[in-house]
Amino acid sequence: MDLERMETLLKLLVAHDVSEFHFKDEQQTLRLRLGPPPAPVAAPAAVQTIAAAPVAAAPVAAAPAAAQVPAAAPDDGLVVVESPMVGTFYRAPSPDADVFVEVGDTVAAGKTLCIVEAMKLMNEIESEVSGTVVEILVDNAQPVQFGQPLVKIRPQ
Repeated sequence: MDLERMETLLKLLVAHDVSEFHFKDEQQTLRLRLGPPPAPVAAPAAVQTIAAAPVAAAPVAAAPAAAQVPAAAPDDGLVVVESPMVGTFYRAPSPDADVFVEVGDTVAAGKTLCIVEAMKLMNEIESEVSGTVVEILVDNAQPVQFGQPLVKIRPQ
């Protein structure tokens, strides 16, 4: 399998939040595992279906909702920004750089809030709304799961 095809496959797996993939034919065997080892809790049925399906079927399977699109909490009106993938949460672009946001900061839609690293790719997570950062729910350099709440924002 050439490098370009491997990169395309990895992008598909990340885009569909597939944590493990197996492929075998007469010429080769391929096994990929993304992120930390799976938790002992059973994965949602959609993820199990995607993981069991061949690569060609992955785009056809129902894609998970865009996780970085914030969902409003019903009681307090806050917008919760969730992780779009399994990876490692970082508050700053590098260890010696300033953090992207602090609690109390005012952010505009499109402002980078944090980074989630997956497979050595740094994915910037941006705010979908303008408002004030109320809470940062994850410590720096901690593993995060797909759909895990990262930041709470009070919309303006």
